[in-house]
Amino acid sequence: MHYQGNIIRPPSEANSIILQVTVGCAHNRCTFCGAYRAPDQKFYIKEDRIIAEDIAFAAQYCRRQKTLFLADGDALIIPQRRLLALCHQIQTELPWVRRIGLYANCRDILKRSVLEFTELKKAGVGRIYMGLESGHDPILQAIRKGSTADEMIAAGRRVREAGIFLSITCLLGIGGRELSQQHSEDTAEVLSKIRPSQIAVLTLMLLENTELGKAAAEKDFHLPDQVGLFRELRILLADLEDFRCQFQANHASNYFTLDGRLPKDRDAFLARIDQALTGAVFLKPERLRSL
Repeated sequence: MHYQGNIIRPPSEANSIILQVTVGCAHNRCTFCGAYRAPDQKFYIKEDRIIAEDIAFAAQYCRRQKTLFLADGDALIIPQRRLLALCHQIQTELPWVRRIGLYANCRDILKRSVLEFTELKKAGVGRIYMGLESGHDPILQAIRKGSTADEMIAAGRRVREAGIFLSITCLLGIGGRELSQQHSEDTAEVLSKIRPSQIAVLTLMLLENTELGKAAAEKDFHLPDQVGLFRELRILLADLEDFRCQFQANHASNYFTLDGRLPKDRDAFLARIDQALTGAVFLKPERLRSL
């Protein structure tokens, strides 16, 4: 495989074929993300020839893997006709692959119609991951996410209307101590309006090569402490409307794990968070937390 730079994939794609079709992230402005900040790394879509060679490699050596993930940060930026052709190529040469997944940002989702997403679904795209991070507009603006909460809602609903599994990521701590409660409440409201198939909760980790990391080092940003982070998670869960979805707070950045389904497991989740708030839950040591 012709991998370049940092290859980032969701936890649920751990056993997937990772086919890198873009390098980096076209947006690459989020103040908290250091994944694609190498000085010499510029975003581009890889040549069809290189992608074809990697598909041929997968056809020979990846026959046990039933899912495939299109890396890097926003494969949906690939024009519709070219992306459809790529998906059809995967279906033809890797016929055992039952699902294609990819990251997509709000902006690129809103450039496509429901019909176009329906075409992608028929071509094998079964899962789209969208980073919401927060439902609070001042936070989205501060972290330079490039979209508003209303735009996030519209994008999420478009994917769901096409019948594609939608996984949405939100980030504990991203509003700092000052906006902690508004972050949780507004994020729950946005998620309730989208009703995604999966909610994935991560915890902010401050990186030295990011604007937010530098702001924290200069005392201009204050990450909530563990109790504050757990309270954010509790508010988010308690404020969500009742709709069926997978709920995971099982990322390596989190201090403890929640993994189940809503609304069935909500009470158990809230009870576990309450235990964490009282110190009755074993917490992951800082040295073991990672992105």
